[in-house]
Amino acid sequence: MYAVLMAQAGRKPITNSEGGVLINVVAKRADNSSRPITSRQLSVYDNGVEQAIRNFTPDPSPARIVLLVDNSLTIRADVEKLEQAAREFAYEIYEGDKLLIVGYDEQAEIVADWTDDAKAIDTSLKLFRKKGQPHLFDAASAVIDEALRATPGQKRVIVVISDGLDRGSKTTFEKILSELQSLDITVYAVQAQDRTRGAIRRDVPKPKQVIDKLVEGTGGIIFSIDEPAVAAKAICDELKKNRYVLSYLPSNAPLGEARNLLIAGDEGIMVRSKTVQPPN
Repeated sequence: MYAVLMAQAGRKPITNSEGGVLINVVAKRADNSSRPITSRQLSVYDNGVEQAIRNFTPDPSPARIVLLVDNSLTIRADVEKLEQAAREFAYEIYEGDKLLIVGYDEQAEIVADWTDDAKAIDTSLKLFRKKGQPHLFDAASAVIDEALRATPGQKRVIVVISDGLDRGSKTTFEKILSELQSLDITVYAVQAQDRTRGAIRRDVPKPKQVIDKLVEGTGGIIFSIDEPAVAAKAICDELKKNRYVLSYLPSNAPLGEARNLLIAGDEGIMVRSKTVQPPN
């Protein structure tokens, strides 16, 4: 491994030049048909108040996907399973997409820099090793600040390959979730079995809660590490075929306060997005 990632300061929520809010949305029909979905089939609620949708358009832009892989000593998955979970993405990404693979224990280190070269990725995965403690929150912070800076016209995604355990990070979970929501970065999880079996200090989020809240709070999905091919195909297909950008101008939004966000679809339409709109 090489190029240790270092975290920097947080960033502001995504807005357009007129002050409207831009939200990344996954929308698909329950019957998996390809019929277009329009803004008339959606409702947006900001702090419980319905908002007028200004625009809702498909987003065919390339994806920037970070695979954030726990290779700490005690994770209940061997190196080969971690390699396979990452490898599947190299063969499922679409033209224009790029992968960055980061392994973490006490440090977050680049295993494969931004690339779409499956063979190069395959070779680099041999650099995985298991050692140290899982500083998941520090690693996520470093990835957000160093690898997923605002890039116009590109989707930004983190796939966490882990059980969700953090042991020793200086960064808090609340800070990570807030930053992800501010930047509208979607988190998916390829989840390993919880190594703690629920035994953890009261002041630290349990691994399963970490995964659940990261994914639900940013509009992703959870998959099992035992089905890496299913996870990679589903995530890459969704990013290419089911992603939209929605915009609205908040009405009566309290200045400086985070607000609950809900985007709902008509019957037969499934919608996911982040669940909180950070302060203006």
